[in-house]
Amino acid sequence: MTKTRQLIAFTLVGLAMAGLGGGGAWWWLKNRAPAADTAQAQAKPDYDKQEYKYVSLDKVIVMLRGQAGEPMAHYLAVDLVFKAPAEKERTVKEHLPLLRSVAVSALSTYPLEKASKMTITELATDINAAYQASYERDRKEKPFVEALIGKLIIE
Repeated sequence: MTKTRQLIAFTLVGLAMAGLGGGGAWWWLKNRAPAADTAQAQAKPDYDKQEYKYVSLDKVIVMLRGQAGEPMAHYLAVDLVFKAPAEKERTVKEHLPLLRSVAVSALSTYPLEKASKMTITELATDINAAYQASYERDRKEKPFVEALIGKLIIE
């Protein structure tokens, strides 16, 4: 009988240890769960719920400067798209001649070598900086959020 009592005692001790281990794991994970939920809540991006309209400005064509004595002329053609709040769409359409002029003056300074090495993002950044400077110089509010490049051809 002593062997069966020892077997029962070891079994009861093992069950008690497993129960305590499971209870401790549950308690530890229960306290960590809110931290994981807040981390997931913080990781979710805030979405822009404002409605935007997109106004296009097609065929802005600029002759690029080449090296001295170069026989062929090169050009850059770009289609721009302006991301504007819905209530300012009409204002952007009224400003299209000004926007074309600013784009031409900003892009005409590029030589062929520089324009062909630039990425779309770099070119869009430069165009947006030119628009920002133009509107600040005129002390007017810019009616669009940003100018995007819809098409780009360098030849």
